[in-house]
Amino acid sequence: MGLALGALLPFALGYYLSYAFRAVNAMIAPDLVEEIGLGAAELGLLTAVYFATFAAFQVPLGMLLDRYGPRRVQSVLLLFAALGAILFAIGHSAAALTIGRGCIGLGVSGCLMACFKANVLWFPRARLPLMNGIATSFGAIGALSATIPVGMLVPEIGWRGIFWALAGLTVLVAALIYLVVPSEPKDAQTAVPTLRGQIAGLGEIYGSAFFWRLALVASMNTAAFMSYQTLWAGPWLRDVAGLDQAAVADALFLFNVGFFAGVLGSGALADWLQRRGVGPISAVTAMILLTITTEMLFAVEATRLAYVLCFAFGFFGSATTLIYAVYGQHFAAHLAGRVNTAQNLVSFVAAFVVQWGIGEIVAAFPLVAPGRYDPAGHQAAILAVIALTALALVWFAWSQRRAKGGL
Repeated sequence: MGLALGALLPFALGYYLSYAFRAVNAMIAPDLVEEIGLGAAELGLLTAVYFATFAAFQVPLGMLLDRYGPRRVQSVLLLFAALGAILFAIGHSAAALTIGRGCIGLGVSGCLMACFKANVLWFPRARLPLMNGIATSFGAIGALSATIPVGMLVPEIGWRGIFWALAGLTVLVAALIYLVVPSEPKDAQTAVPTLRGQIAGLGEIYGSAFFWRLALVASMNTAAFMSYQTLWAGPWLRDVAGLDQAAVADALFLFNVGFFAGVLGSGALADWLQRRGVGPISAVTAMILLTITTEMLFAVEATRLAYVLCFAFGFFGSATTLIYAVYGQHFAAHLAGRVNTAQNLVSFVAAFVVQWGIGEIVAAFPLVAPGRYDPAGHQAAILAVIALTALALVWFAWSQRRAKGGL
């Protein structure tokens, strides 16, 4: 219990904030469009820049985590997120909001990876799927907080007030991580690699066929999931399903309830299966197939099932969080920070491209009303996402079959 409170909870609270920042634009998008005058492509780029700065810092982040430990690295990074929230709160142009959003992405880029690194340091490897699932569930709670609660607060304090509140909470969590988390275990401290050793470790990771077999398919699934969870599900629910803002908030809440259930359920299932000799990669593959099935129902405009589809997308789309436990079990502990951030780099580059690309596809179709996008644009974007994910899954299955001994 002491480890859970001291080594897991502070980092998990950081990931809570990371996901609240990540998902909040799905709720405030109409306010940004109305007040700042953003188009679909601008809205997509503004929201996606979080992924760009997040991804850009992953390689140095992994080296810093393995060199200085998660406590010191994450407590400093969160201060950049607080600065970004303040810049967003006072911004009055697309450029100003983009800079603030970029700072937020940089500041929260280590939240989950610091937590996973801490789990590798303080918990048995056999328990990593469960501990990582618990940590990830805090992100789901953060995403939940960015739906109905934000919808209730925006009329009272405005979207700018939301970001001022997030800035204050971020400073508090940074202080909590620095003051409460214990120092790294002595064996980890004595195993601190040199710069040359860290670079060699990166070569080992990026040169691993095992890594790339998992990384590409996981990244495409993650990119689709995050693009809709953090932005495009909201406009789809409004423009295609015809829901008002309150109903959109309810549907997004269910999306993130599904995410919460998915990360906890998949982590517990993987823990149970692993004790019976079945690796978590089987669960990942099945859930990616179910995610694609759910996306197909979005594409054919099964709007009567909008609430069910949102829950299903959240549940099945969370599957790829399990691969971090796979990496934790496959690679040496001293590589944990770098291998997890290597996956994050690939995932968030994909998320940036996909989220921005969705905006470009939607914007290619004429508006049906001020601030309302053509359902045909939404359909074309979802079909493009499905095609990319399906291709990645086919490549994964083919390369896995070729690998001697499988996974």
